Amino acid sequence: MKLRRRHFFSRTGQALTVALVLAASILGLPGPAVADTVYGTQGMAYSGVSNPPTSDKPQSKLWWNDGSWWADMWKSGTGWSIYRLDRASKTWVDTGVVNDTRASTLADTMWDGSHLYIASHVVTITGDGTPKPSLSNSPAKLYRYSYAGGKYTLDSGFPTTITNNSSESMTIDKDTTGRVWATWTQVGGNSTSGYTNTVYMNAAANSGASWGTPFVLPVSNPNPAPDDISAVVAFGNGQIGVMWSDHKANTVWWATHKDSDTANASWKLQPALRGNGQSDDHLNLKTLQADTTGRVFAAVKTSLNDISSDKTLPQEILLVFKPGTGAFTQSTIAKTGDCVSRPQIILDTQNNLVRAFHTAPPTSVSGCAYSGVAGSIYEKTASMDNPVFGSGRGTPIMQAASSSNINDVTTSKQSVNNATGLVVMASDNVAKRYWFSDRPLGSTPPPAGQAPVASFTANPTSGAAPLNVTFTDTSTNTPTSWAWDFGDGGTSTAQNPAHSYAAAGTYTAKLTATNSAGSSSASTTITVGTAPPPATGGITVVNSSTANSGTAVTTASLPVPAGTAAGDVLVASITTDLNPNLTAPAGWTTMVNAKSINSTSTSGARAFAYYKVVGAGDPATYNWALSTAAKWGGGITAYRGVNNTTPLDSSVVTAADTSYSATSITVGSITTATNGAMLIGGVACDCSAPVVTPPSGWTERWEAAAGQIAEQADKPQPTAGASGTATWTLSAARAVAAWRAALKPAA
Repeated sequence: MKLRRRHFFSRTGQALTVALVLAASILGLPGPAVADTVYGTQGMAYSGVSNPPTSDKPQSKLWWNDGSWWADMWKSGTGWSIYRLDRASKTWVDTGVVNDTRASTLADTMWDGSHLYIASHVVTITGDGTPKPSLSNSPAKLYRYSYAGGKYTLDSGFPTTITNNSSESMTIDKDTTGRVWATWTQVGGNSTSGYTNTVYMNAAANSGASWGTPFVLPVSNPNPAPDDISAVVAFGNGQIGVMWSDHKANTVWWATHKDSDTANASWKLQPALRGNGQSDDHLNLKTLQADTTGRVFAAVKTSLNDISSDKTLPQEILLVFKPGTGAFTQSTIAKTGDCVSRPQIILDTQNNLVRAFHTAPPTSVSGCAYSGVAGSIYEKTASMDNPVFGSGRGTPIMQAASSSNINDVTTSKQSVNNATGLVVMASDNVAKRYWFSDRPLGSTPPPAGQAPVASFTANPTSGAAPLNVTFTDTSTNTPTSWAWDFGDGGTSTAQNPAHSYAAAGTYTAKLTATNSAGSSSASTTITVGTAPPPATGGITVVNSSTANSGTAVTTASLPVPAGTAAGDVLVASITTDLNPNLTAPAGWTTMVNAKSINSTSTSGARAFAYYKVVGAGDPATYNWALSTAAKWGGGITAYRGVNNTTPLDSSVVTAADTSYSATSITVGSITTATNGAMLIGGVACDCSAPVVTPPSGWTERWEAAAGQIAEQADKPQPTAGASGTATWTLSAARAVAAWRAALKPAA
């Protein structure tokens, strides 16, 4: 099914409509309406080209130059040609400049401010189930054009040859020394000896004029599955980065290289995203040319829809690489239940936004047979500095009335602003038509005059005063202003404010999201107590904190829970990816040390748990050192009224299920020695999305939001004695470990 999901729509014709009707019938899904609302503009027809002309996923077909948008488009009977968008008439105008006449090719374009580069490669689409080797004697060519007087002229000596082999995808970029870089994946072998896939690179001096010999990316094991692809981007102050998917290792990899180094040496490798189901062959890279910090933004699609029926898992993820830290952050663009595919991003410097685009079924269809169903193109946005995307598919920007087959959105490598406006393009490979969306930026309302649908999250929603709450806007349909009423007299107009509730009480926090088409409101309840809720025996819960890293790092940092004081006892648990060891900060006592969840250097996870009596001069953050870089998730709960001399009132009991099929895990009984003990425990999961529900009667204090999932819960036990077993349940089959113990009351 993976092959069908990834490439079905690039290989079928009219059979697509029949397949969708059958799928809807079989699964009980609503079919498309007789006529959907039209968004965007239908472009010219095409014929005679082997693949959808706006594919492939990492590639860019558009660029901005001299006050106009331009595109590399297929002209029936002629070949790939340069077109200019006439915005007044909403038509693409043929400039008469033809580059590649081969119908079996696709291209990646780049405008560097003085020259246009078009890398055109012969396409061989492969898959994990039916691999197809790359073809020899199928040259990928680089065309370079100079521009003057409104015309593009092919430079002398071009096209040049990048490689003589076909590939599924190829992307290019240019570094600070004038070298043009290209990357692609090349499949070899046969059904008898087996198939291999390899990440290849090449670099050309003199702005693409002099290519070297293609070389295998010089990092450990650059050999992903046959279906995987790569992409290249120039970023920061003189660096090149290559990202590729790797189904076999469940990893999206990232390799970087200084412009001053030899092309085929000195590459640094690290995982950008790792975990079961985290890799798929959909990725798109962008960087801010004017950003001196060199951030790189990447949209990637996971395979979580292939391994789980949980519709709340991330389907598309935004990764942000920050060279200053050498680490990635991640946020969810859309979930598996949104039925989205083929993500693309563009950076909007006018509004400081990441604009993400993807394919999903048309607006008349709420479900889908499987992720990747063609239909319409949607847009979602988030702040570049705090990329939190709203729920759902987003705002439709391209949709036909009767042919629900628009797919393969493409954008520009360049950033956009109020001078350029925003143009994105896609294709309907059943009706054989281009589609595009063109609109100005700034305060322009969303398409079709849609008012925002207000929504937000608050964290935490309860606790003792003073309670500091962070509010995150998740509204859809592009609000342009936000009005917050926190219920205690406080207000804000920020998109994502924080507010402190000083007094005990129950408050209604309300957000009104507005754009020129209208407004809507949403609210939630914030409960503030005078003191932490007491537990039997005098042990009370002060507060909790949690943190995580979705990228491999060597330090796990957990903040002290708010309100913690000297004499409180902290209980911390951490789950790490793979198999590092942890070195705890001073004063922490280990309860669970590296409990294995099928942990090796390439898979699994480890569970850790600790306790500590808080001293008068403790830091605001505790740092655990990892022996090797890994993703992690963890948290701390602070308890008051615990015996400072002997904090534990029982032994520590653990359990593990490494089958990756567990939907629950039971930990054996413990025996408490003192009346009024507090039962404590938690789960560690080899997963990166929350799935845990605590045992009946237990209170879950926190669950890490990403990285590797850790969770912690507790339950008072008034009378000493055997506690009985405790069972945690999981919303999806996972490999897990769990632990439990008890805290001893002070008196």
